[in-house]
Amino acid sequence: LMLRSGPATKCVAAHRTFDARGQGIVWAVLDSGIDAKHHHFKQYENLQGLPEGLKPQSFVTSNHADAHVDNNGHGTHVAGIIAGGLAPGEPATGVGWFRDAAGNDERRHLAVAGITGMAPACTLLSCKVLRDDRTGDVTALLDALLYIQELNEHGRNVRVHGVNISVGHMFDPAWFAAGLTPVCQEVDRLVNSGVVVVVAAGNTGYGYAKDPNGRSMRLGFDTTINDPGNAALAITVGSTSSSPHRTGVSYFSSKGPTGDGRMKPDLVAPGERIISAASGELLKRAQRTADTATATYIESSGTSMAAPHVSGAAAGFLSVKREFIGQPDRVKQVLMSSATDLGRAQVFQGAGMLDAMRALQSL
Repeated sequence: LMLRSGPATKCVAAHRTFDARGQGIVWAVLDSGIDAKHHHFKQYENLQGLPEGLKPQSFVTSNHADAHVDNNGHGTHVAGIIAGGLAPGEPATGVGWFRDAAGNDERRHLAVAGITGMAPACTLLSCKVLRDDRTGDVTALLDALLYIQELNEHGRNVRVHGVNISVGHMFDPAWFAAGLTPVCQEVDRLVNSGVVVVVAAGNTGYGYAKDPNGRSMRLGFDTTINDPGNAALAITVGSTSSSPHRTGVSYFSSKGPTGDGRMKPDLVAPGERIISAASGELLKRAQRTADTATATYIESSGTSMAAPHVSGAAAGFLSVKREFIGQPDRVKQVLMSSATDLGRAQVFQGAGMLDAMRALQSL
């Protein structure tokens, strides 16, 4: 739940102590679009008020207005973790689910009054790179990264301060060395131009093997960081729960090192059972039964949910420490050096669990 992950990452403490709410910061979300009609983004007008010349774009359709339509729901869920939120105490309903003893999925109502993103006042720029079925092409992702470069005049005027990429694909060593694929190189170029780029590590941290008797069993795999998480300069984020000292790193979270031996991920953040804004197919899933028909928030898991916690924390940090704008390498260093060591292997946890409050207090 964001109601628990906000305090766990100390983002809520940073709101109260430093007013680190992302004011004046623009964050691009490269995903399946953002539902501009969802009430989660109304109070702070997160999708309005973009600086002149910055416009949402679709890179998978010819209609750029589609960037504010999300028929899948993944992008809206991700964006809702970064920014937006309800007024304190404003009621809302979410849907979570659990598996009963018979293996059936059961839904449950969750009260999510006053739910808020990690940087509620941050302005969001939607770049649609996934189709409605959540598939996409590398070319769309590359085009979106180049679009951010153009908006920032290739570093001469940084107006898009950060990018969240909760999409990716398995790295194939038959084609390129780790971190040297075209999309990884474009990510590194974007970071070098002054933009913080946060990327999900991937959900391929385990697989299946057979024992000598032919029985399938799950095994944890290392060297499973997805692209563009292999990019050297990106902040690559793995997943934990909202109780990280007890549960450690999520079993599904992709592990390091990279294929060429570099340490990844860089950080971990909550990515298990995160409640955020529901749209498209996710909203239909939330409202599938009569007792959840009014729900507008839904639970989802993955490093896709972990990465926007770091994006939101970075946006909040930049809104307070504005001298760090255009210096993504310093932002990454501060977030990593202030992270909480969970006592797990570095190839699992990187520097540890995000701590937004400690990052601000360290300066």
